[in-house]
Amino acid sequence: MLEVRGLSAAYGPVRALDGIDLTVAAGELVALVGANGAGKTTLLRVLSGLLPAAAGTIVFDGEAITKTPSDLRVRLGITQVPEGRQVFTALSVLDNLRLGGYARPRKDTREDMDRVLSIFPVLRERADSPAGDLSGGQQQMLAIGRALMARPRLLLLDEPSMGLAPQVVDEIFDVILRLRREGATVLLVEQNAQMALSVADRGYVIESGHLVLEGPGPALLENDQVQRVYLGFDG
Repeated sequence: MLEVRGLSAAYGPVRALDGIDLTVAAGELVALVGANGAGKTTLLRVLSGLLPAAAGTIVFDGEAITKTPSDLRVRLGITQVPEGRQVFTALSVLDNLRLGGYARPRKDTREDMDRVLSIFPVLRERADSPAGDLSGGQQQMLAIGRALMARPRLLLLDEPSMGLAPQVVDEIFDVILRLRREGATVLLVEQNAQMALSVADRGYVIESGHLVLEGPGPALLENDQVQRVYLGFDG
């Protein structure tokens, strides 16, 4: 579904990505792990069209989209859940969800609204509350639900566990696993390598804008370098 070749990106004179090669097949859950500042969020910003590529190509479902504007990428089926959630705090939960489906006819989003509220029952309970009144975990659920309202063909998840209590992280990853079982295609960016690689079909490790390791998620968890650098094992 997604094929990235030789992708590079920069912030002014600083090159943040350098020669990235990455693929995501339909129905796959692919994890991208790395330390803060390694280039994970930058890669998602380039894929969603928020940051231009300096070099390389992005092909989505056979169509070159390297220079396609971000709003058209949403219409093609690429939706991102941003780092830090970025919900519209003054708007209600329902209005945040409705905004997620802005690119689709309203009559087509009613079924999706019911699905999102069934996945996240707490959002149904807080439907009329301002999003700013929700806890951090509830806001993360809302951000994922808002993305699902676009009926994405490729879901980009940026650090969904950031700043959340362990129990809430487990709930979020339960939802990610549910989406995977239902056939969703997901590119998951996470600093929590243990959680991400344990649920991923395949994984990539990024360091300083370069991909340094690739393989099945469980196999990467057994990799000595991953265990030493990202999991805190001394072995």
